[in-house]
Amino acid sequence: MHHDGPEWTPPPADSEQPAQLRRILRLFRPYRGRLALVGLLVAAASLVSVASPFLLREILDTAIPQGRTGLLSLLALGMIAAAVLGGVFGVVQTLISTTVGQRVMHDLRTAVYDRLQRMPLAFFTRTRTGEVQSRIANDIGGMQATVTSTATSLVSNLTSVVATVVAMLALDWRLTVVSLLLLPLFVWISRRVGQERKKITSQRQKQMAAMSAMVTESLSVSGILLGRTMGRSDSLTEAFARESDRLVGLEVRASMAGRWRMATIGVVMAAMPALIYWTAGLALQAGGPAVSLGTLVAFVSLQQGLFRPTVSLLSTGVQMQTSLALFQRIFEYLDMPVDITEPAEPVRLAKIRGEVRFENVDFAYDPGATGVRPTLGGIDLTVPAGGSLAVVGPTGSGKSTLGHLVPRLYDVTGGRVLLDGVDVRDLDFDSLARGVGVVSQETYLFHASVADNLRFAKPDATEEEIVEAARAAQIHDHIASLPDGYDTLVGERGHRFSGGEKQRLAIARTILRDPPVLILDEATSALDTRTEHAVQQAIDALSAGRTTITIAHRLSTVRQADRIVVLDGGRIAEQGTHDELLRRGGRYAALVRRDARGVSAADPLRAPDPVG
Repeated sequence: MHHDGPEWTPPPADSEQPAQLRRILRLFRPYRGRLALVGLLVAAASLVSVASPFLLREILDTAIPQGRTGLLSLLALGMIAAAVLGGVFGVVQTLISTTVGQRVMHDLRTAVYDRLQRMPLAFFTRTRTGEVQSRIANDIGGMQATVTSTATSLVSNLTSVVATVVAMLALDWRLTVVSLLLLPLFVWISRRVGQERKKITSQRQKQMAAMSAMVTESLSVSGILLGRTMGRSDSLTEAFARESDRLVGLEVRASMAGRWRMATIGVVMAAMPALIYWTAGLALQAGGPAVSLGTLVAFVSLQQGLFRPTVSLLSTGVQMQTSLALFQRIFEYLDMPVDITEPAEPVRLAKIRGEVRFENVDFAYDPGATGVRPTLGGIDLTVPAGGSLAVVGPTGSGKSTLGHLVPRLYDVTGGRVLLDGVDVRDLDFDSLARGVGVVSQETYLFHASVADNLRFAKPDATEEEIVEAARAAQIHDHIASLPDGYDTLVGERGHRFSGGEKQRLAIARTILRDPPVLILDEATSALDTRTEHAVQQAIDALSAGRTTITIAHRLSTVRQADRIVVLDGGRIAEQGTHDELLRRGGRYAALVRRDARGVSAADPLRAPDPVG
């Protein structure tokens, strides 16, 4: 099966490239001082490199013919010193430029990660995890050579070319003109090759993202379990092989793109000395001014010295064209709008009481879509500080969505959600994070120790606080029975623990954080009856003086709530206490009756029996 990633965006048109190049250059702005030093080193290295041919000319034309041994020794030492200085300049230049390049890479990685951390939850529900990882790892990693060396290589080679051409002109302008006649053709060829490789690079990175997504999905613990229990391991391997085979073709195309054209440039440049000797010989036979042997050898030496930076400069142009495709993919993520942002002057709550109020709340995942019914509509609820609210309803009725609006995982599309009388959209993120804790039905644990997973909620928590939270969540005894205790690794996504144990760890993590408002989204759904009862007792004790919103199917977790709300189709069907709703004989009463008979809790909410 072929997994399609996000739609490939073509590289920017030539008219857009100057703006993109300016944006890339801005990445280096914080390091302009070090780059200026690199520029000075490059200029010094270029001047030193062109000195050797002039020293060689003096050796051949003066020192050797005249038998001046002292001058010969001095000139030879000068050539050795030039080589040593050039090597030293090159090492220092490489150190500085690589450091700057790696810092730019760090800035890019951090900027992309920060942007992704601020993206709304909806982005991650529609984007494959492997695609996100590929942008950070493959795309930014693919730019490493460009960012760390291309900029310096560009300056270095350009300076070398200019210095060499000036030196060649100083030796013999006619031979210089002959040497440079084919340069425009070389530039045109390199531009064509660069454009071709840039297009292939975009397609290759898309394919690498698809492969990364497939690996992430199929080689996770859950993916392995699913593949083996469904007998699909072989078919997954075949699918991966097909994706890999597509990448092979793209890699070959990327490697061979323009290879013959660039090889032609290399052959022509290598043949240039023969052309220079031929031209000098014809000029001499035609009665033109003679070129001394020293000048001719020095010129050919410079011309050969011109070959390396010229080809490198053309290759650098090709690499930059290729890297534009990678930069574009990174900039796509950096340019994504962040829907949920902190206001310019946020409200900070020093002490949070925990009153939660929904005022005529509407919500739709795609507000612009026509003909799509909103997920929530006209929700008016107040949960006083320290009070408890239970939300029940059939699957798809909007229960979890309602809970997600309080910690601002989504923003309402109509109405307001208030915490202590302040619209949550006006609060600073720190107040919101301190004020609202969430335990969801999908427990996530890091591949780290039990203690590290719990400390994620409170990094400075003491061992006593961790143990106390674990005891409250009825998980301490199990942790203590493990060979490594709280240092036990939980495994990838916590697969070394059962579902109930993971839920209790998640509850302990939230207890440790001690938020004034608790959102329990099916928090006890994975627990057996005995464990659920024990955890519920702990939650009930901890809920004293704490606002608790419980989202549940199982009625055992909601009977003691101050208020129970039944949602259906995103709207409040009925609300009241457990006893009031039973006496009313509506949907909640039908749910209770059928739940008592062992009937699924979902159907009676969808089509309740008429009561009373």
